[in-house]
Amino acid sequence: MLLDFEQPIAALEGKLLEMQKLAEESDVDVSEAVVALQAKIKALKKETYANLTRWQRVQLSRHPDRPYTLDYIEGMADKFVELHGDRTVGDDKAMVGGFGEIDGRTVMFIGQQKGHNTKQRQFRNFGMPNPEGYRKALRLMKLAEKFNVPVVTLIDTPGAFPGLEAEERGQGEAIARNLKEMFMLKVPVVCVIIGEGASGGALGIAIGDRVLMLENTWYSVISPESCSSILWRSWDYKEQAAEALKLTAIDMHKAGLVDGIVKEPLGGAHTAPEQMIETLKSTLLKTLKELSAISVEDRISQRIDKFSAMGVVVE
Repeated sequence: MLLDFEQPIAALEGKLLEMQKLAEESDVDVSEAVVALQAKIKALKKETYANLTRWQRVQLSRHPDRPYTLDYIEGMADKFVELHGDRTVGDDKAMVGGFGEIDGRTVMFIGQQKGHNTKQRQFRNFGMPNPEGYRKALRLMKLAEKFNVPVVTLIDTPGAFPGLEAEERGQGEAIARNLKEMFMLKVPVVCVIIGEGASGGALGIAIGDRVLMLENTWYSVISPESCSSILWRSWDYKEQAAEALKLTAIDMHKAGLVDGIVKEPLGGAHTAPEQMIETLKSTLLKTLKELSAISVEDRISQRIDKFSAMGVVVE
């Protein structure tokens, strides 16, 4: 799938394929032209992706070919055992989690899962968890704490499911309880926004010692489309809303709301999924090693202080 700002790059890549095909089918030497065109494509890619607007980064974060939570878990973990159910209502397929092993280190993975096709998206409720999803996440966090295993959460959701039945089963209470309990977890907690990080649906599993964002992701109280529909009664102003929300990884890091940015391959995570997974794996291992060196009391204190310092209070 090509995004609008990728069209000029695709046009040059098409010319490159034609040139290479011509070289194969004839005795014409076009090697110099090929090299020159490859250099031009690389330069255009660098320029394009270095100057993306906030809305364009939102588009990249939603690219259907981006790796999702289970792709990262299966790519990073040598072993993974998925655990199911909240022991109250049922098993929410939009929230996945279980014990995994990365380079011999056991980790509790938890994250929202979207689908790669229409059937999977419906099965996963488009990555929008119900209250039982957040209660399952909390159950797994407590299980990790019991066995002294660090928690890694992977966040990719357009928001918690807004249906009437979700509210009847206590959506707000489930998310609020997660926030409270995550502050006090005795094990290291690393949270990574791998795609969309919208509203309380994202925040419900995003209280950690380190909160990281992939380069082309967004994290905000509301999506640009919803913001546009509230302020202008139309989705036509979503680009303007994205600029005003300042929701990109660069914006969040500059504001001190996240602790770091994980670099993506040129063109986005979907262009080289295996490379992206390896990059995140090495980042997680390094971060977990740093956190393990801090005492439990200091880690919890630092976690509370970090989130308490966010925002501005005017007397």
